[in-house]
Amino acid sequence: MKIYVSRDSAAKAFGADEVAEALQEEIVARGLRAEVIRTGSRGMVWLEPLVEIDAGRGRMAYGPVSAEEVPALLDGNIDSLGLTEEIPFFARQTRLTFARCGLTDPLSLADYEAHGGLAGLRRALELSAEAIVDEVKTSGLRGRGGAGFPTGIKWDTVRMAHADQKYIVCNADEGDSGTFADRMIMEGDPFTLIEGMVIAGLGTGATRGYVYTRSEYPDAIEVMEEAVQIARAAGVLGPDVLGSGRAFDMEIRMGAGAYVCGEETSLLNSLEGKRGVVRAKPPLPALEGFLGRPTVVNNVISLATVPVIFEKGAAFYAEFGLGRSKGTIPIQIAGNVAHGGLFETAFGMPLGTLVNDIGGGTASGRPVKAVQIGGPLGAYFGQEKFDTPFGYEDFDVQGGLIGHAGLVVFDDSADMMKMARFAMEFCAVESCGKCTPCRIGAVRGVETLDRIAAGDGAAVELLTDLCETMKDGSLCALGGFTPYPVLSALETFPEEFAGTREAAE
Repeated sequence: MKIYVSRDSAAKAFGADEVAEALQEEIVARGLRAEVIRTGSRGMVWLEPLVEIDAGRGRMAYGPVSAEEVPALLDGNIDSLGLTEEIPFFARQTRLTFARCGLTDPLSLADYEAHGGLAGLRRALELSAEAIVDEVKTSGLRGRGGAGFPTGIKWDTVRMAHADQKYIVCNADEGDSGTFADRMIMEGDPFTLIEGMVIAGLGTGATRGYVYTRSEYPDAIEVMEEAVQIARAAGVLGPDVLGSGRAFDMEIRMGAGAYVCGEETSLLNSLEGKRGVVRAKPPLPALEGFLGRPTVVNNVISLATVPVIFEKGAAFYAEFGLGRSKGTIPIQIAGNVAHGGLFETAFGMPLGTLVNDIGGGTASGRPVKAVQIGGPLGAYFGQEKFDTPFGYEDFDVQGGLIGHAGLVVFDDSADMMKMARFAMEFCAVESCGKCTPCRIGAVRGVETLDRIAAGDGAAVELLTDLCETMKDGSLCALGGFTPYPVLSALETFPEEFAGTREAAE
């Protein structure tokens, strides 16, 4: 009998370590022939700690399970949720990037290979650099970190650049509210990120890579560092990748907690040991990036998706999705929601389906008021926009952005005036200070919203003008995107701003 318990941070926060320990103790005490295997998360956070038991008929799910319930579980006195793959939240997914997450032992390279791992890398080793980049272009893969820039074009720019050294930098500084996909991959399937970075190196001529991640992710850092050592010992990394004679090696670097270091040029400054301040562009990092050399900067999910593209083929991957939004997207559902977790699906599912059907509506049982998509800089969508398909262009038309695909759900008790103020305050606190529209504009934004809350109706027009200035004049997305939540709250819920004016009058 094999018993699977997640080692994911979310599962551990709910007591997964204690459950695993209790299982081990009961197995020994009862003399059972059973093995406890720690995996990544299946992404159904509301069921954590989730225990899966495979006694030869598939993995049966039980959850949430407490340490105190372990004896009853082994006695057969707790009802099963059925086969894990048949739980509706899981069964409706199209798992490509997250196909192994929660299924395998994250630090077993043999387990990784047994489930398709390294097949993409072996294929890439048979291709020229140009053919590798063309495959990524054909797949339609776009940056999953927020901007949605075509990954193949970025790679091609680095490939054609002339330099004695090039770099692959993985942006794992996942700081957006309601996002956890990067962490889940690093903790649950680290070899797919490593494999993706090696393929990126082969395609661009880069021989060195760095994963820049958050100090707030100690478990992810621990798993990634151990995975890199295992990959290096197995010849997946090093001077002779899988005996090909081609080199690529990498290491893990930890940031110091600045949100702005999620912006690629600020990240590069931090990686070089400098203050995390945004750089002006041009020059682009693809031409003058880390240490002034051509550098690919890609998000975790972008790079972790590359192996399946090479394993299955670009055409296979491009068949999923909607319009120019190709492939699948791991949507993180959080906030006041009944079924919070990670849901990977092809682009195109309506927002309302994700919130009400997949997410199960609010955890409070009250009506959904708004959903913020794309982190603290994302727009608020009310229910009138719930028929919007989940796609880059579709969201753009509606005045929103997908960002890192995090959804934060709010019920009808949410105060949208306070939410708009929070966005400005967040920007003021996290600004690197490089440009005036962000550094000064966010502070003025907080003051202006306080004036509106106090009944100054004339300040609404001032707030709108200020947001336009920040949007057009900021050096990076921190100041440039902060107006999205502010203006969307104002436009979608004008009565909450008008009410203060009426009170003053």
